[in-house]
Amino acid sequence: MEWTQLQYFQAVAELQHFTKASETLAISQPALSRSIARLEEELGVPLFERQGRTVVLNSYGKIFLNRVNRAIQEITLGQQEIQNLLDPFKGSVSLGFIHSQGSNLVPDLLGTFRKNFPEIQFMLYQNVTHQVLDQLEAGEIDFCFCSQPLARETIHWIKLFIEEIILIVPHEHPLARRRTVKLADLAEEPFIAYKKELSLGEIIDRLFQEAGIMPKVTFEGEEVGTITGLVAAKLGIALIPKVRVLEMSGISQIHISEPKCQRVIGMAWIEGRYLSPAAKRFKEFVAEHFHFEK
Repeated sequence: MEWTQLQYFQAVAELQHFTKASETLAISQPALSRSIARLEEELGVPLFERQGRTVVLNSYGKIFLNRVNRAIQEITLGQQEIQNLLDPFKGSVSLGFIHSQGSNLVPDLLGTFRKNFPEIQFMLYQNVTHQVLDQLEAGEIDFCFCSQPLARETIHWIKLFIEEIILIVPHEHPLARRRTVKLADLAEEPFIAYKKELSLGEIIDRLFQEAGIMPKVTFEGEEVGTITGLVAAKLGIALIPKVRVLEMSGISQIHISEPKCQRVIGMAWIEGRYLSPAAKRFKEFVAEHFHFEK
């Protein structure tokens, strides 16, 4: 069964006349008649009752037309959706990002981008690093913002900026008035930590090793908001990325002088994979914003 057969059948059913349908479709009447005959032969039933020069649908034809109309409508909508995606001023971009970038990087970038391209839509996915990278490799998203991936040969990742990792303590803590502190001086403190399976947890764990201490961990979390909330509740101190968070009341931020505590945030995509014009436009915008080669 061919696509043109369905279009020809729909036209004949609507006009109820082979000659008028052939003129509308810009094909010869014999060619149209042969196409409908092949369709009826394939279905195993007649679709029309011939009444002189006109034709009307029989019971089989009415059933089939209902399905054909729905199929053609769905395919037409699909074609339109694809065309919308190919419109560089419309379309959509699918973007993944790690939790800590949901409070500043993503809102700031998207807010600025959509001032110039308000009709481009975003599908956003927030998760831990390895899961957004899995989504990227599976083709579920166009880009993701995350720390540098390890052992991911298919992924192209480029540095955007360096993010400081700071110490946060309750206001009443003895260290709260300090401007700087060495990580080695915190060996006896209770820590609210990130889970080690998270990329940030791995980075902070390496920092502890570099400082030569084994922290006393009272709780392991996944999100900056949860960890800062527990610190504010005086359940421990923590190392977090220096980002804007929803609530920092009751907390003091302290710079760590030794070792150098930071992580690199970058943008990842699959090199060579098709990108829609909207996705390409967003990539160019990020490249210009952070001054890297497109």
